[in-house]
Amino acid sequence: MVMKKVMVLVFFFVISLGYSQDWKTNFELVKKEAASQSKPVVLVFSGSDWCAPCIKLDKSIWQSAEFKEYAASNLILERADFPKKKQNQLDSNLQKQNDGLAERYNKEGVFPLVVVLDSKGTVLGKTSYKNVSPNEYIALLNSFIK
Repeated sequence: MVMKKVMVLVFFFVISLGYSQDWKTNFELVKKEAASQSKPVVLVFSGSDWCAPCIKLDKSIWQSAEFKEYAASNLILERADFPKKKQNQLDSNLQKQNDGLAERYNKEGVFPLVVVLDSKGTVLGKTSYKNVSPNEYIALLNSFIK
């Protein structure tokens, strides 16, 4: 009985991996990947454990089947998270990188902030949480990509 439960859990974990986005956390590698694949970067500034609009954006857009399918073929995803709760604090190197990204791309301190970039790190467009469908949000992101 225990083995059956373990197998079911493993099955669902493996299935969930196929439906999750590949959010990166190393911006230099992201730019290289974007250049090699000729894809834009979507850089998201998020407060995953305190920012209500960030959590809504994650649930309504990033976790949607439409966005996951679109992103897998068309985007490189980078998340710069700024959690506040002690148990969610980032590794110091990652925090330093995220602080640098915020200094460059989010001086106003907007959360969430979604920045569309080319592979060189040039800003193509910026947006935030919108109460729209995943397909409308995808169209908005596409409007930044020339």
